Amino acid sequence: MQVAMNVVRDSEVPLTSQIQRFIKSEVAAGVLHPGSRLPSSRGLADDLGVSRSVVVEAYGQLVAEGYLEAVQGAGTRVVRHLRPEPVVPTLLEDCRVPDVRWDLRPNAPVFPHFPRRDWLTCYQRALQSADPADHDYPPPAGVPALRTELAHYLGRVCGVPSAPDRIMVVAGFAQTLGLLGAALPELGVDALGMENPGHPRLRRFVRECGLRPVPLPVDAEGLDVAALRASGVRAVLVTPAHQYPTGVTLSTRRRAELVAWARETGGWIVEDDYDGGLWYERGTPRPLALRRLAPDHVVYAGTASKTLAPGLRLGWLAAPPAVLAPLLRARARHDLGTDSLAQLAFAQFLRSGLYDRHLRRLNSLCRDRRQVLDTAVRRHLPGATVLGPAAGLHACVQLPPRTDEAALVAGALSRSVLVRGAAAFHARPGEGPPALVVGYAQLPRTGIGEAVAELGAVLRACVISPAGRATPGTHSPRGGTPSRVAETP
Repeated sequence: MQVAMNVVRDSEVPLTSQIQRFIKSEVAAGVLHPGSRLPSSRGLADDLGVSRSVVVEAYGQLVAEGYLEAVQGAGTRVVRHLRPEPVVPTLLEDCRVPDVRWDLRPNAPVFPHFPRRDWLTCYQRALQSADPADHDYPPPAGVPALRTELAHYLGRVCGVPSAPDRIMVVAGFAQTLGLLGAALPELGVDALGMENPGHPRLRRFVRECGLRPVPLPVDAEGLDVAALRASGVRAVLVTPAHQYPTGVTLSTRRRAELVAWARETGGWIVEDDYDGGLWYERGTPRPLALRRLAPDHVVYAGTASKTLAPGLRLGWLAAPPAVLAPLLRARARHDLGTDSLAQLAFAQFLRSGLYDRHLRRLNSLCRDRRQVLDTAVRRHLPGATVLGPAAGLHACVQLPPRTDEAALVAGALSRSVLVRGAAAFHARPGEGPPALVVGYAQLPRTGIGEAVAELGAVLRACVISPAGRATPGTHSPRGGTPSRVAETP
């Protein structure tokens, strides 16, 4: 049995994602009809010239998302009743999340910890003190009260040197990046260096914003600045405090090299402090912002999405005048500003000290969860290592050598554990060692230990032997949607 499908090996999109996208698009276009039978995972792998585990993972995810159904002895087919495909922003997951017991995705929400009472108090105060002008369209750069409070907060906590008139309030980091896509070409920049590994959809989003993404390697010290120099790009996006997804911190030596590159080339550094304020590594202070070292070359970007809630759509940036001016012009062309009442409430939240109190609580919770994760990994995943300092809402767990990462991810799903393999974060498949990117702040302590124990049970069957590749499916599911793909006889 065959299916008309091609994959591109040198694409930035992993092979597993290419297969998933192709099948989804064919189903949406009516080419693959409900009930259509697909090749076996082994047959499709042979046709495409890829590893069988690539197809197993793709099929398993499509089964979990409700596109395919797999029945032992009857093969894999398109389901007979599909829900309409939703419109999903590029930076969000474009799939239906399976119903699992343990969700270890790095972007899983921490909504239970939102400070509802304190936020309501600040919002009420903002409403009571707002004058008629505050109900009008806000300035493109944001309301002055919030920019003033942000200047104070960022200087005190992150070491960001910036006056209120150098700060701009935006609707999250996605808008920052979209505005940069319009502003940087005015400065003669058409390409953006990007960390590899990095956010799995960020490269596509940057391309949609009008810039050419250029993957740059990351190692134990962070971004490889020598590779940046060799690339010839004049702008680079980095996550220096807590690299996404590896969790490493940009070393002091690399920071100096990066700043020197910017000054020598007239280049621009976009500093994405996506989980700013979430630092709980004992005995090690949080690294100061890169903007402190080169304020004329660094655009510092922060957001409340990780520390409060992404639904607030509150972010900010501090930029040198040469970049801020085209950013404001781009903003004026695209929208009429960010919710002024939410800005005033956040200004009150900062001014009152309630945000600092909230961060102390959240850091304490995350430190506790991280300790549980470290202990569980040592106990249940022998040979695995948790990388990076204790910070943020996720950690990268490097797996033992010769681990079949794809088989582990698929096997975990069959045991009701949803976890992301590091391969999905690389520009090309097979670039890095096997690893998992684990979100832990959203789970209770017991849930973290139980989920890692399930991963340990699967890991024992997912070590590649010289004779061949291990595959999951030897374990009985414990709830959730099995990802085992039925073979066509």
